[in-house]
Amino acid sequence: MDYRQLSAGTDRTREALLDAARAAAASAYASRSGVHVGAAVLSAAGRIYAGCNVENAAFPLGNCAEPAAIAAGVLAEGGAFRIAEVAVWAETAGSLCFAISPCGGCRQRISELALGPGVLVHFFWPGPELSSVTIGELLPFAFRMEARSATPS
Repeated sequence: MDYRQLSAGTDRTREALLDAARAAAASAYASRSGVHVGAAVLSAAGRIYAGCNVENAAFPLGNCAEPAAIAAGVLAEGGAFRIAEVAVWAETAGSLCFAISPCGGCRQRISELALGPGVLVHFFWPGPELSSVTIGELLPFAFRMEARSATPS
């Protein structure tokens, strides 16, 4: 598929991201859980980057698919990399779709590099139904480093 024509929020983009995430899941190293996870991110520059999970015996030091895809984007685009849309695909060794959403750490990573809280994240939940929600809905109180003042009641 020619990814140069993709823009966030379209059916074509969602399908391209899901295809890339599914292809990445096939390369996962899921020696512990047996769950192969792939993620794909669309950058603000219109490029798709994919990654897969890598598990190891020193659990929980494995890598999730989402930061692997994000790292590929940062490597290619440098500090200008920003996320415009995300898809996550998970399956068992028998190629059965597995319901999964980004974990808390991955939600934080996506949130920090997203163009804003309205960036779409696609994943299958619950079961075989595709969910498309914003990162703001997944992580409504994202941690931010900038100082905020709060007045106790």
